[in-house]
Amino acid sequence: MGAIPGHAAPTPATDVSGATFIDGNGNGIRDPGEAGVAGIKMSNGRDIVWSAADGSYSIPVRPGDTVFAVKPSGYAFAKRDDGLPAFWQHYFPDGSPALKYAGVPRHSSRRMDVALQPLKAPPDDLDVVILADPQVKSLADVDYYARDIIASIRESTPGRPAAQLGLSLGDIVDDDLSLYPAINARTASLGVPWLHAAGNHDMDLDASRDEDSLLTFRRSFGPDTLAWEEPGATFVMLDDVIHLPGQKPAYIGGLREDQFTFLQAYLATVEKDGLLVIGAHIPFFNTSATPATETFRAADRERLFALLRDFPNVLLLTGHGHVQQHVHHGPRDGWHGRQPLHEYNVGAACGAFWSGVKDAEGIPDATMADGTPNGYARLKVGQGGGYALSWYPARLAAGDPARTGAMFLHAPKVLRRGAYPAWGVYANVFMGRDDSRVQYRIDEGDWKPMRRVEQADPVLLAENVRDDEATVLRGFDRSPEARPSRHLWRGALPTDLATGEHRVEVRVFDPWLGEQRAETRYRLQDAAE
Repeated sequence: MGAIPGHAAPTPATDVSGATFIDGNGNGIRDPGEAGVAGIKMSNGRDIVWSAADGSYSIPVRPGDTVFAVKPSGYAFAKRDDGLPAFWQHYFPDGSPALKYAGVPRHSSRRMDVALQPLKAPPDDLDVVILADPQVKSLADVDYYARDIIASIRESTPGRPAAQLGLSLGDIVDDDLSLYPAINARTASLGVPWLHAAGNHDMDLDASRDEDSLLTFRRSFGPDTLAWEEPGATFVMLDDVIHLPGQKPAYIGGLREDQFTFLQAYLATVEKDGLLVIGAHIPFFNTSATPATETFRAADRERLFALLRDFPNVLLLTGHGHVQQHVHHGPRDGWHGRQPLHEYNVGAACGAFWSGVKDAEGIPDATMADGTPNGYARLKVGQGGGYALSWYPARLAAGDPARTGAMFLHAPKVLRRGAYPAWGVYANVFMGRDDSRVQYRIDEGDWKPMRRVEQADPVLLAENVRDDEATVLRGFDRSPEARPSRHLWRGALPTDLATGEHRVEVRVFDPWLGEQRAETRYRLQDAAE
């Protein structure tokens, strides 16, 4: 997690040097005749240098640094043996402190070459898969992740690559860092270049200070802060978890001084005509029920927002909460850009920690506390900084018109004809925002607006009741206790229609995917007193 301070005696200045080159034969090694590439940005986590005309570069390092290349648009990195892109090298001449999960082994090489291969321009918009909180705690969870999330991603794009890039927004595991190789093997099986941000459950919890708390994560996934460039978009992945050993809670959201040094140096090199994406784990907004309690340090947020202010197109991506929501920052949050700053707080791949009743394939239901089904997101980046976001529930059963990729509906099955219309249809619109337009109609009548309500999702409430009434466990862990959802809409169901079945249609006007629909039915029955 950043540079490890030296010992009492001053550490002599040391450089790592090498070359960036066109890897013509794809072996990851610079062979005679393979040309150097100029202008590739290299970093030690603080400074930025550029490769020279012949591809050569040199950058100062301290013990504990990780040297990495910023992937340039139009190129790809070689792959490491574990399937991750090869663009970093640790400098730990004495190894890292002894930790439960070993940290980083001794590595003193001062030579690092970077193999690049030219890419053809993508025919369509840049397609990025986003995961938050896979949070596997066992090999059983790794299996769920593979059969649930990874299989869904692969099946979503038959006959073509799953995406051009993948992002994981922290809590890759649930404190058991020995699971990193297993979960990475499943992710890497997609064949997509994948970047990882660290979460609070990715830390070496036995580290005595913040600087050492991501050593095992870094051994597995590389630098904890990095940049990556694609056509039309720049991605910056940040470790925003500050380890506070011995305190409760033992972490807080924030950024380190070396990260601000890196951001100031790097962002000065970024063109402002595309989309700038910041990926991290802890949300930048306050998630505490007590407003006076900071969950992300306000001073760090203001410093970050000041660095981003002059970029016209910025998207923040975070995880951590195991719910899904959109937040728009303004002056009250320290944002003073020309338009509100959009933060998409992405739902969890593990949903509610792989909990709930298992389906026929043995995979837990995993619905989140706000009623969002577990799954993954996609980001599509167009021209001029434009983008589109979408949510994909994992293992969505086909053939149920009330449970679509955009929303799940809930309504009573039968009501008394002539009763007071106190019952309604609910639409949990997974990508819904405060200003989303959601409408419903009965039997192809006029469309009417639905009202956004902040209350518990009725489908999950019913599951809570079933768990309560069960006399034996229904799953390894029961579903989470339902909590108010920020993307739930309600419409009253009329009871003055004819006896019999009535069709209820719901539509939402999604700003990125256009009109999305779902439908359900209810029945009116005559009843005698």
